[in-house]
Amino acid sequence: MKRSALVTRKTKETDITVRVSLDGTGRAEARTGVAFLDHMLHSLATHSLIDVTVTAKGDLMHHTVEDVAITLGKAISQALGDRVGIRRFGDAVVPMDDALALASVDLVKRPYSVLDLKLERVMLEDAPKEDLEHFFGSIAQALEATVHVKVLEGSNDHHKFEAAVKAFALALREAAAPDPRRAKMKAPPSSKGSM
Repeated sequence: MKRSALVTRKTKETDITVRVSLDGTGRAEARTGVAFLDHMLHSLATHSLIDVTVTAKGDLMHHTVEDVAITLGKAISQALGDRVGIRRFGDAVVPMDDALALASVDLVKRPYSVLDLKLERVMLEDAPKEDLEHFFGSIAQALEATVHVKVLEGSNDHHKFEAAVKAFALALREAAAPDPRRAKMKAPPSSKGSM
């Protein structure tokens, strides 16, 4: 089964195309017009080993960041299919110099997010803090996943956010990974029998 997807989102505000391959090598191509977002998408791909291609045009940075997250979440969700045979849960703790972040992901098809990124600056490079914080919530909604991301330590906001992205990437990689024992059962990883 090929676990890949291509999703396009076109509104009056944005035109976004995202292609993902869950079983990739971490190759990334991101052209969103927001340099820090492109950097984070490369980091996400590298550490999740999901191949990600993103092209985006938007009227406002807020709309671009939000719609990239929505489209990326939908693409990953589509690539996961019925989610039968996956591990479902993943977690990671990532240090990055002064920063320490943890992330936990449940691919349960119940969207929910809890975030504590401890960002202090209004801008991180060329992206507003509030847009970047919104990124995780938007991706959790579109991915239909429960996502907890928490920065435990840190003084540099760039490092804090990047550590959070890397932790999320590793947790997502673990949760989306095929589970050979579950694959034989041909049932979703849920005691309810349904995600």
